[in-house]
Amino acid sequence: MSHKAGFVNIVGSPNVGKSTLMNNLVGERLSIITSKHQTTRHRIMGIVNGEDFQIVYSDTPGVLEPKYSLHEKMMNFVTSSLKDADIILLVTDLFEDTMNHEATLEKIKKMDVPVFVLINKIDLAKDMSQVEQKVEIWGKHLPKADILPISALTKVNIDFIINKIKDLLPESPPYFDKNDLTDKPMRFFISEIIREKIFTTYKKEIPYSCEVLIEEFKATDKITRIRAVIIVSRDSQKGILIGHKGSKLKHVGTEARKAIEDFIQNKVFLELFVKVDKDWKGNEKKLKKYGYV
Repeated sequence: MSHKAGFVNIVGSPNVGKSTLMNNLVGERLSIITSKHQTTRHRIMGIVNGEDFQIVYSDTPGVLEPKYSLHEKMMNFVTSSLKDADIILLVTDLFEDTMNHEATLEKIKKMDVPVFVLINKIDLAKDMSQVEQKVEIWGKHLPKADILPISALTKVNIDFIINKIKDLLPESPPYFDKNDLTDKPMRFFISEIIREKIFTTYKKEIPYSCEVLIEEFKATDKITRIRAVIIVSRDSQKGILIGHKGSKLKHVGTEARKAIEDFIQNKVFLELFVKVDKDWKGNEKKLKKYGYV
């Protein structure tokens, strides 16, 4: 029996629904989802296996013009996903007329692989003419691409995309073990869950100044013990993060613990600490420590 396998990589501007799409394509909640920009910082792979195929999806950070080293590392993940893609899913939405990073769009125009432009959030359309207008605009940007209106939230056309991907996969042996769901370790997803709760609890700059480091992860049949450190850039952010008498941090810990228990299907004891590291977003050595290199 012949076997198909390939990398299907998801790219696009911030906040167009890439992570929601990724989770629906994989059938698991691997990428964190919030209404804020730049939630995804890494390239996260989700692997879907069948008897005669393996699809390796990649969620990537929203494209942007880098302002400091962290942004550069995030854009490196996008660049790597363009280099090894067998199929590109360019996600946009009803509120965007072009990708907000022209250089990435130009790279996609020159690519020699199938490209799908997925116009997301059609569930928010006033009428079909709004959707048709976006299809026409993107047809001019990428004349060779297949353009498809979707709703990642309500799963409109998701099954259609999956079937098209299966048809277009190149013949290849699997790239990963058939039992693998992702290329990332458990600690990564624990840190992402905690970071998601920070995004949903705090406003303004706090979520963007935070990184989460898992210092201890000990799992037994009865309980999983986790110690995590939340890294912030300034002393004032530490105070905001902790809150009055530790109330805010306690809330984050409670919400994160519930989500982690649901994710790993085990009782969790979670300890959270906050540490100030003033230059972590611009320091190569520290970014490597946090998994960005």
